[in-house]
Amino acid sequence: MMHALVIGGSGMLAGVCLWLAREGHRVTVIGRDRRKLDRLSGQNARISGVSADYSQSAAFSETLNELMKQRGPAGLVVAWIHHSEERVIAQTADAIRLAGGADFAWHLYHVLGSSSNLDEILRSVPVPESCCYHQVQLGFVIEGDRSRWLTHEEISGGVIECIRHHHRRHVVGTLEPWDRRP
Repeated sequence: MMHALVIGGSGMLAGVCLWLAREGHRVTVIGRDRRKLDRLSGQNARISGVSADYSQSAAFSETLNELMKQRGPAGLVVAWIHHSEERVIAQTADAIRLAGGADFAWHLYHVLGSSSNLDEILRSVPVPESCCYHQVQLGFVIEGDRSRWLTHEEISGGVIECIRHHHRRHVVGTLEPWDRRP
C-alpha cells in the first residue's frame, strides 16, 4: 500500500484524498484547520490528518521528516501551495529522500492557480531526479454569458484525472478567453 501525501488537502482537495484512500493508498493530509482534518479523516480509516502550517519552515520540515519515518516515504504527493513557496517542495523531497533513499521514485502533482506561469515555475521548482513532476493548473468555467470559478468537486476531479493519466500538465476548466475570467 503506497503512502500518498496531500499538502493543503482538507478543503478543495478533500475529494482527491478520499479517492486515493478508496484506491488503497495510506493518505496523510496536511492542513491548518484541525476540524476539517478530523472531519476528512473520519470518512476513511486510511486517511490521517496532520495539522501543520508550511509557512512555519522549521516546524513543517520536522513534521514531514517524522511523517515519512512513521508512514514510509510518500510515492505520490499532491501539493496545493503557492509557487513562491518552492521551499515546501524541497523540504518534502528531502523528507522522502531521508525515508526512502536517494533513488526512491515518486510523483509530485503541483496544483497551481489560473494566473500561474507554468514554464517559469517549472524552471524554479527544485525537483530532484527521483521525482516525476506534474503541474495541475486551475482555471474557470464559462456557462453561457457568465463565468465562475471551479467547484471543489471539479477541482478534485481534474486532479484525479491528471493522476490517473499521468499528465505532465493538465488544466482543469479553461484559461481562455482570459478576459472572461470571473
